[in-house]
This record gives sequence, C-alpha cells and structure tokens, in this order.
Amino acid sequence: MRETTEPALVELPDHGSLTDALVRHAVATPDRVTLVRRVGDRWIDTTASDFHDMVRSTAKGLIAAGVRAGDRVALMSRTRHEWTICDYAIWYAGAITVPIYETSSVEQMQWILRDSGAVALIVETQRHLEQAHQTTETVVQHRWVIDGGALDQLASLGAGVADADVDERRQAVDWDDLATIVYTSGTTGVPKGCEITHRNLQFIAAAATTAIPEVLSDKTNSTVLFLPLAHIFGRIIQVIVVDQSLKLGHAPDAKHLVDDLGTFRPTFILAVPRVFEKVYNAARQKAVEEGKGRIFDVAVRVCIAWSKASESGHVPVRLALAHRVFDALVYRKIRERLGGRVVYAISGGAALGARLGHFFRGIGLQVLEGYGLTETTAPLAVNRVRRFRIGSVGPALPGVSLRIDDDGEILGRGGVIFRGYWGNPEATAEAIDAEGWFHTGDIGHIDDDGFLFITGRKKELLVTANGKNVAPAPLEDRIRAHALVSQCLVIGDGRPYVAALVTLDEEALAPWARAHGLPETSTAADLRTHPELLTDIQHAVDAANRRVSQAESVRRFLVLEEDWTEAGGQLTPSLKVKRSVIMHEHADDIEALYAQPRNEES
Repeated sequence: MRETTEPALVELPDHGSLTDALVRHAVATPDRVTLVRRVGDRWIDTTASDFHDMVRSTAKGLIAAGVRAGDRVALMSRTRHEWTICDYAIWYAGAITVPIYETSSVEQMQWILRDSGAVALIVETQRHLEQAHQTTETVVQHRWVIDGGALDQLASLGAGVADADVDERRQAVDWDDLATIVYTSGTTGVPKGCEITHRNLQFIAAAATTAIPEVLSDKTNSTVLFLPLAHIFGRIIQVIVVDQSLKLGHAPDAKHLVDDLGTFRPTFILAVPRVFEKVYNAARQKAVEEGKGRIFDVAVRVCIAWSKASESGHVPVRLALAHRVFDALVYRKIRERLGGRVVYAISGGAALGARLGHFFRGIGLQVLEGYGLTETTAPLAVNRVRRFRIGSVGPALPGVSLRIDDDGEILGRGGVIFRGYWGNPEATAEAIDAEGWFHTGDIGHIDDDGFLFITGRKKELLVTANGKNVAPAPLEDRIRAHALVSQCLVIGDGRPYVAALVTLDEEALAPWARAHGLPETSTAADLRTHPELLTDIQHAVDAANRRVSQAESVRRFLVLEEDWTEAGGQLTPSLKVKRSVIMHEHADDIEALYAQPRNEES
C-alpha cells in the first residue's frame, strides 16, 4: 500500500458560495470581459457587470416562477453562453442545477427528472421540449426553451422581485449546500446522481489554480469550451475561469470548432484524448494528401525526440536545429489550426498516451494530463507545468490524498470528494469507506516522486483462460492512436488468448481509399476486409503488442462495419466505451472470432 498527500495551499472563507465570484468581479472589475459568445461571424463581449446582471435577472425569474431554495432545476443544452448564465442563476436563486446531456434519450431524460425530483426544466431547443413532454411520472412544473427566449422570459417574469429578496436567497447558500447533482453517464447500469457541493467546486477552483497558475491565474489567458458542460470536466473549467475572471468562450457546434479556435484564439484548451488524436491524424492526412507524408513523419520523429531529450535537460545541437527547421515547416501550421496562441491544454477522461504527449509538447503545446471522476469533482491529480511527467496523470491536487490499496485500486480523499449518491445511501457507503476514502474502481500505481499512473479499470481487468491478468486500456489506447481507427475494445476474459474489436474512423476512409486507388465513397463495410487496410490495422496492433508480454498481446482482431456512437448507445457522452453493450451486440462476432483456427501458439 502506498499513500501520498499534497498539502492544501488555499483555505476557503468561513462562509460563501460559487456566486460570490460574480459579485466580486462585478464590483472590482465591472468592465472586464468575462464571457464571449459567437453571433454569426463575430464574437460578442460580455463584461463582468453585464454577466452579473444577466445572472441576477434570470435568478429573479426563477424565484418569481416559484423555484424555492434547494429545489432542483434541470438544464439540458449544448455548451453555449446561456448554459453558464442559467447555471449561475440557479445557484443565485439558492437552487440546485441538474445537468442533462443534450443528446440524452427520452428514457434517460425521464430517469434524471424523476430521480432528482426537478421542479423546473430549461432546455435548448423545441425538440428537447418535445422530449420533455413525452416524459411521465415527473414533478416538473415549469419549462423554458433557450432558443425560444428563455432568458428574456425569465427576466420579464422576475421584474417584480425585489433586489433584497434575491440577495437574501443568494446569501443564504453556504459552501456545504448542494450546487449540482451530476448523473454519471454510466458505462454500465442506471446513472447515479452525484451530489456535488459549492465547497467541492470551489475547492477544485482554488486547488487547480494554485497547481497550474501559469494556465489558470494569468488574467490574459482565455479558453473556448467545446466539451459538454453537462460533464464534470467541462463544468469545473467553467467554474475556475469564472472564479479567476478569465475570458470564456463557448463553441456549441463541433463542426465549426476549427473556425472557432481560429477566430477566438484561446491560450489554453480543455479536451479529451480523442480530440488530440484527431488533431494529429488530420494533420498527417493533410500532409499525405499534399505529398508531404514522409516529411511529416520525419517531423514527428524529431519533435518526439526533442521532447524526450528536453526531459533529460540536454538537447543535442543537431536535434535542436532540426526541431527549429520543422517548427517553421510543420509545427507552426498545426498550432495555427488551434488559433496560433495555444500554449497549454488540459486533458482528461482517458489516457492520452506517451506518444501524443511527446508529440504535442514537441510542437509547442504542453498537454497537462489529469485524472478524476464525477464523484471526485474531476481532478484528483494533474500534471504541473514545471512538475510534469509524460505518461502519468501527475501528482495529487493540493489538499488531496491518494492511496493505492492492496489490490492496486486507487483511493482518494480530500475536499474534492462528493457528498454521496442522491437518494442512494447504500451505493454511497460502498463507494466511500469509514475513513473517508473514495474507491475509484481504477487500478494504478504511485512512483517515488508522487506521480500517479493509471493501469486500467478494476472491473475491466481481463483474466484469460490461462489465468493471465490483462489490462485492456493500454492496448486499446495504442491501437486507437492509428489514423484509421476510431474505437477499439480488447476482449479475452475467460478465453484462450486476447483479441480486439476495431471500428474505423469515417473521416479517414476517403483519403485512405483515394491513396489506394479505390472510390472515395467507400464505406467501412466496403473496406473492412481489404488486405491492405487489414495490414495497416495490424501495424497498429503490432505497435500495441510491443508494449506488453506475449501472453497479454492481441492475437487476432476483427474490423466492424459500423462505428460505435453515443446515439447508437455504445458510447457514453464523454466517449467512453460501454463494454457490456458492445459485448452483447457483438456476441456472435466474438464467438466467430474465437472459433477460427489459429496456427500460432496461444
């Protein structure tokens, strides 16, 4: 058993709530730009004073509608300007925000509304409202549509609410009151509502700011949020940026993300590893199509070598010169696609992998990988700018303790740990032990310098028929790094050897088909058995296998006809693979895969 603790560097005031930051900035720096929203081709600024006024008027509307202190208000929308306004308005009115992913099904929406007991619902579109009308057995009394003018309607409704009344409601909220109930997207089972307090979120804001001040304290910094605000990862960045009064933009449409980054020009971004994989793959595809594929590959080798050499503190002169040349030819162009000013990125949700970590640092973008769950209000650990180890998820956050249990499970304790599961004391008691340690369900280890490394999920460890324990995540991450691969699921529990199911990235198919003299309209179903494509995928499998023992290596793989999606039910909104769903849907494929004879020894 190994344990490590990072000392807390900031103490919260005796009394307060998340809305204190709004009031503080509106008084101290009323003209400072805090929110920026996209309207057509322009970004429109919102000052700290205007932000506070919009939140306050929306909160008055909620009070006028009958929302009481402690009531739950559901919020279903893409990541957009109004999401943040509504979130803070709900808190300002003393209520509790219940986020719902805008992609959620009617059944998921119904479960969350019913389980949380939400009395009001704010949705983005008329389609969402129609979904809400299909739900039954809920106590929702009020419904507003953002695209239908929800903020204006609420401001009008609350015009008669006295300032003293809304101030009294806001000031009655304290750190240990609930701020939000975030439902786990759930790779298995029914989502559980995580009770997260104002203290949890403010603790994260204070701890993260002291951990990486270069990113989160510099008042010239800015970011564009494009991850779902319904997910805790996006939510904490919202809270931190508002708390620090940095500039925050919202990018609701992923199709326009490159344009949004190019015109907003953030200094840091928040993303999951799949986004970084797509940035890398898109850059390489573009280079191949321009006949510069070999140059790009050399540039990649140089930047990775430069990054590794930088860790040792000595970069050979020839390598430094080559890196400088490729910075002008290749790396600068990649940075420009991200707006040209991005220096740092924060990554979470899954393992990034050492290769991508070195690549992005080599091109001038330091990716600070962290680790956490909804139940830990996200980060338990995060890499620092100057205390950084690629392949790890960093040291514990200030004020957080980490422990590796006897079976390798990661435990966490501190101000980040949620209050419990809403209406589910049994699940809470199972997750948080008598000493206050939260059991994450993840497997990992802590090195001598306090850096945490993630191995995989405790419940997803595979045990082959030969008794070999196999962690699928490292293999999956390495295979998924290939430009042709979208998703990968490593299987083998109770089987004689390890195998994998692979899906193809639709964006990569047309360039690959064109390069191999095939119709650009070729689909995954058309190409999945093509010998040259299978050879390319085999290269990715071989690269993954080089990282593990022979007994853990992937001996066979199957390329599927269709990709896994959130809409199809195979992925969570945070793009995690639902193993049980896929195992059920592809049971026949798996049986056929293992039924085929093998020549090599298992």
